[in-house]
Amino acid sequence: MTAKPATPLLDQVSTPDDLRHLPPGQLRQLADELRLEMIDAVGTTGGHLGSGLGVVELTVALHYVFNTPADRLVWDVGHQAYPHKILTGRRERIRTLRQGGGLSGFTKRSESEYDPFGAAHSSTSISAALGFATANKLSNNPGKAIAVIGDGAMSAGMAYEAMNNAEAAGNRLVVILNDNDMSIAPPVGGLSGYLARLVSSGKFLGLRDLAKRLARKLPEPLHRAARKTDEYARGMAMGGTLFEELGFYYVGPIDGHDLDQLVPVLENVRDAAEGPCLIHVVTQKGKGYAPAENSADKYHGVQKFNVVTGEQVKGAGGPPSYTNVFANALLAEAERDDTVCAITAAMPSGTGLDKFQQTFRTRFFDVGIAEQHAVTFAAGLAAQGMRPFCAIYSTFLQRAFDQVVHDVAIQNLPVRFAIDRAGLVGADGATHAGSFDVTYLATLPNLVVMAAADEAELVHMVHTAALHDTGPIAFRYPRGNGVGVPLPETPQRLEIGKGRIVRGSDKGGKVALLSLGTRLAESLKAAEQLETRGLSTTVADLRFAKPLDSELIRTLMATHEVIVTLEENAIGGLGAHVLTLASDEGLLDAGLKIRTMRLPDVFQDHDSPDLQYAEAGLNAPQIIDTALKALRHNSAGVEEARA
Repeated sequence: MTAKPATPLLDQVSTPDDLRHLPPGQLRQLADELRLEMIDAVGTTGGHLGSGLGVVELTVALHYVFNTPADRLVWDVGHQAYPHKILTGRRERIRTLRQGGGLSGFTKRSESEYDPFGAAHSSTSISAALGFATANKLSNNPGKAIAVIGDGAMSAGMAYEAMNNAEAAGNRLVVILNDNDMSIAPPVGGLSGYLARLVSSGKFLGLRDLAKRLARKLPEPLHRAARKTDEYARGMAMGGTLFEELGFYYVGPIDGHDLDQLVPVLENVRDAAEGPCLIHVVTQKGKGYAPAENSADKYHGVQKFNVVTGEQVKGAGGPPSYTNVFANALLAEAERDDTVCAITAAMPSGTGLDKFQQTFRTRFFDVGIAEQHAVTFAAGLAAQGMRPFCAIYSTFLQRAFDQVVHDVAIQNLPVRFAIDRAGLVGADGATHAGSFDVTYLATLPNLVVMAAADEAELVHMVHTAALHDTGPIAFRYPRGNGVGVPLPETPQRLEIGKGRIVRGSDKGGKVALLSLGTRLAESLKAAEQLETRGLSTTVADLRFAKPLDSELIRTLMATHEVIVTLEENAIGGLGAHVLTLASDEGLLDAGLKIRTMRLPDVFQDHDSPDLQYAEAGLNAPQIIDTALKALRHNSAGVEEARA
């Protein structure tokens, strides 16, 4: 008889409770199966691959050793959380990742009790875990809080702010420093693994505690010397003196793919009275999948791909992406002007500035995950006569709002903000949507705020920003490809605060559509259909949210029955400023009908951008409906007055 193939271990593990029933000797097999499952799933859906592959063993070990979800496991950013999702009851849905109605690409509180804290922005995990640990301490709950943070995320000041306040949490807080870039750790081998097990063991910690109690009976100078001797002796042998100074007991570095090292160290830390503790784990991004291991970015974010070859599914082609248009336009400006420089916060390829880096290396600055520093650094460059372009995603610029206000706007320094990923972003969902930048920037004195309607307009806006030396200026543009308009051979310097009419006339009509940004294409579709109904429609691309083209807006208000504003921004943006203008000048008293169309007052879940904008009500059919309802309201008012 042919023996039946053994049931895969992963099929026997639906939750961490099932995992904890396995003998330690089976964890290696489970990790191998988990890695294959993740590769196959991401090959189907696309998403973040390399970071998850790097923490497969760590994920298994953490759920095996700690009593999740009672012990709170907080993943920083969440890029690496796919193996965690598979082990925590979501394996059957893992091939819905980042799709409408499917699993989020990040941790999400509403999705699972095993996601105690939502994440997608970097460097928040230690602060959150400290909150959980402190709450446990205050309520006399023995539960642990474990933060897993990558070495890249440690470049953000927030991580150190949290660590500087962590000592009071005691042994309820554990931080796992996942070093996957070898930027911190010395080579990891058997000796460092042995030392990690030794210094995290109960016997060692017991002897250390006894020595500390004896040292306290010494005169104060000798007591201080004994404490420093202990810290620096372990620091010289193992590293970690910085973390010790911040109040953490440091263990490591250890091999993050060696379960025989990981499990006993985690068990020692779990049971230790010492705390808080930082375990330094060294992993390899993309581990176990050759195409990812050999890729320059370790397959950080991928499209759907062939699991056997690693070849990613290519897009349909078409117009260039807005990011590439920006990158090439900025290169042209830097060729013309050697004071132009570029700053990014750990996103050189995401913002397109990797091209700038290759050509103008001395004028390119990647400051790491440190948006606050990026903005103030740009302010310093501007104050000294340079022309800095600070390229940051809209969602990440939120992290540096105070610096925009205090260090740039108040001082009226000519920093140029290139705001990528403006509007809705599809699969990354609410955490990465650029929904608020017009609102929070256009309220500030001195700031000029532009939005590109298409890729040609983006070229003009890059050129305009480069030449604008009288104060700060920002221009926003979306993720994805442009609409296919020809790119200008020679960029045009736009007049600040002046829009343009792209269809119809300012001489008069029924409806005027005032668009800011890439809703212009949908506005033109809507206008064409309104014209077929006999409704003369003017379409204006305002270009500027601040300063508004007040003259153009006044003219259109005076010559049209209905004004509709459109923007890919939340409430408080263009529509609010147009309404304020109309109110201040008494234009509403004449019965003018103004309707504002904007992103809804909700955090929209991930989906395709087209479906997201349909849900938001910002496509041509909704524009037409808005205009028709306003006109019917006007007609009803006229008939009522006649009666």
